[in-house]
Amino acid sequence: MTARSHAHLGVLFTNFFFALNLSLVQFLSPEPIGPFGVNFFRVGGTLLLLWGLAGWMRPPNEKPIRREDWLRLAACGFTGIFLNQTLFIKGLTLTSTIHAALLMLSTPLVITGLAVFFLKEKLQWIQAMGLGLGLTGATVLILDRTNMGADSLLGDGLIIVNAISYAIYFILVKPLMQYYPPTQVLRWVFTFGAIGVIPLGIPQGVEGVAVGLSSLEYLALLIVVVCGTYFAYSLNIRGIQVLGAGVTGSYIYLQPVFATLIAIFFLEEKLTLGKGLAAVLIFLGVYLSSRRAVPKKSNDRCRM
Repeated sequence: MTARSHAHLGVLFTNFFFALNLSLVQFLSPEPIGPFGVNFFRVGGTLLLLWGLAGWMRPPNEKPIRREDWLRLAACGFTGIFLNQTLFIKGLTLTSTIHAALLMLSTPLVITGLAVFFLKEKLQWIQAMGLGLGLTGATVLILDRTNMGADSLLGDGLIIVNAISYAIYFILVKPLMQYYPPTQVLRWVFTFGAIGVIPLGIPQGVEGVAVGLSSLEYLALLIVVVCGTYFAYSLNIRGIQVLGAGVTGSYIYLQPVFATLIAIFFLEEKLTLGKGLAAVLIFLGVYLSSRRAVPKKSNDRCRM
């Protein structure tokens, strides 16, 4: 199997692990472990793995961190780990797995919008249509409150802000990925993110362990840390390195499919007509917003 085949397989597993995370967090939180407690184990455990394995898996091309990049790394840690993961974990415990999976798919839409607003990229008509369809789908999903709890609207809102924070992180981290090895960037991003996550999550983490976890709950927590975070982030970065950001990013379409199937079979969630319609609109919106209109060919052969 070639390096590209390994990378494709790794990115496929990345999105399966991310989808599995959604149901496992619902299984663990808010009982027996509070959402911030789950985040404490998730980020803290991954941080230990990243630094613990760095001694014998450190890339030979690592570079000293430039002075001007420390602030950007800190901003990436805040938006990509602390804010992103805190909002995701809390929002997921308030809404359904299917809602969270579909709303997280709006991240590419947010990235497109931010690129137009901040990076002054030109918005083509096909991308504008995609943004409109995606926003319509998200609105339909939020308005569909079938079998949803009283706090689900707040949960949906937190997931959307989580998607915005990750989109900002994606833009901030791009220059760093072009200069440093991906694993070096990941270690420092998690380090800065853990500065906020660990103090916030310690009380709920300690309380959850003190109450006592079953062997199945310990297994679920281990999978969240090792597979759903460490391997998922590492395989995704490897995919970007080998396949490029475009191909790796396209696998995000599989994440809500995996998450929905897992939620239906293991959490007994229902896929309503409203959720199905929203899914179609969001999928189509993300697809169109990532495309560019084909320029018209000039009839050069008729010119002399």
